[in-house]
Amino acid sequence: MGKKLLELAVEIVQSQASMNKMTGEEIEQALVRTYNALQKMNMAEDQGRTVASQGSENLPSTASAADPLSSIQQDKVTCMECRAELRQLTANHLRIHHLTPREYKKKWGFPLKQPLSAKILTDLRSRSAKKRGLPENLRVYLDRKRESKSTSERKSGHVRGKKSLITSY
Repeated sequence: MGKKLLELAVEIVQSQASMNKMTGEEIEQALVRTYNALQKMNMAEDQGRTVASQGSENLPSTASAADPLSSIQQDKVTCMECRAELRQLTANHLRIHHLTPREYKKKWGFPLKQPLSAKILTDLRSRSAKKRGLPENLRVYLDRKRESKSTSERKSGHVRGKKSLITSY
């Protein structure tokens, strides 16, 4: 192992503390739990065993240890709440955690425009939309909408939000 277990534990907890507000006591507890978990995993690795999953909720996850954007990988997304690995975090899945996609993104520090799907899925959708001509069709639609809006405002004699100069008594 390149780094000592204590150094790894400190890096993991430091990363967690940078993402969530933690008291000194919580940081100390997290450091001890993380160190013990790393030590158990190291011993199991040396003995050629696997680590039992019954206490896995206390084990640090690579997705929780790093920044949230690392939970979005090429072929999967790891839910930061339950550590489930999915192709996409849907509103239905997030409802289990009593969160909307917007609340989830704010809670974990994702940009609001960040898709909660695997990168391969996002790329596939993007290519498909471009193939169907969506960017150009959207531009044409928005131009027509803007044009019809300005035409209707000129005909009615007033601009939305402003009073008309011509008033009838």
